[in-house]
Amino acid sequence: MSSKSLATVLRDPLAGVLAALAVIFALSAIVSPYFLTSYNMSVVARGIAFVGLITIAQSMLMVLGELDLSLGVIGGLCGIASGVLMMKFGIEPYTAMALAIALGASLGFANGLLVTGLRLHSLVLTIGTAGIYGGANLVLTRGVAITGIPQQIQYLGRGDLFGVPVPFVAMIGALLVATFVMMKTPFGRYMYAIGNNRGAARMLGIRVDLVRLIVFVAAGALAALAGVLMVARLGTAQPSIGDTWVLAPIAACVIGGVATTGGVGSPIGAILGAGIIAIIENIIVLFGVSPYWQGIVSGAIVVLAISFDAISRRYLRGEAA
Repeated sequence: MSSKSLATVLRDPLAGVLAALAVIFALSAIVSPYFLTSYNMSVVARGIAFVGLITIAQSMLMVLGELDLSLGVIGGLCGIASGVLMMKFGIEPYTAMALAIALGASLGFANGLLVTGLRLHSLVLTIGTAGIYGGANLVLTRGVAITGIPQQIQYLGRGDLFGVPVPFVAMIGALLVATFVMMKTPFGRYMYAIGNNRGAARMLGIRVDLVRLIVFVAAGALAALAGVLMVARLGTAQPSIGDTWVLAPIAACVIGGVATTGGVGSPIGAILGAGIIAIIENIIVLFGVSPYWQGIVSGAIVVLAISFDAISRRYLRGEAA
């Protein structure tokens, strides 16, 4: 590849990640006869859906220059909360799910308020809040799954809409809304301005802390949606929900061109990155490799993605100089 072509790819990471996804998809179809089966495609789509909702939330925060490591735990806690409300308090299932999503928004608000009010670094703060929310999860469940989730909501996690898994449809809906807001509204322009230069955004009259707070609330709500949909899929509210929703969304965002320093990227690119990770993990399963290796793969992808992000930015800075 010529230096000019390389620069073009680095400047437009969305084109690069789309090409990478197409190549990985094609190779997967070649190496495994089971990859393109309708059942396996449904498994992949359903798997992307839950991590994808967290990925959309994380991409919005990363554009701001923030990072929330508690989103997976928020999803798990809100899933547990929906189960508790249904099974222990007898609340109507859909109302319980709505209340759990509201709880997620509230936890996101708490994170955002602490970050903006105390001027704390979001990465450091959310390590702490993840511990708090995870502890609350164990207090509610004592480590035991809540069973007996009503059949009427299990369709939301297990059902299909015109042959497409319902959770995947929900993820696409969230993706369209997030993309429209970020690409077509003044609020979205404020997000990118803050991510590029927070001080300059303040000088322009943008209410920086309010925008950040709103995005933290939206991220918490999306995480909660992932949690309640996972409860609907499993038919039980398990304390382990959300345990694996930490590394993969961050890796997906970076692979999809969302800058770790803020101001660059989009939810669409992040979801394409999530698709790459989901396909790789699916191939690992199809080849009978132990699922415990998935953690190693996710971690390696994070390291490679962040390294590539840093190298590409140095390359572009050098080219600009």
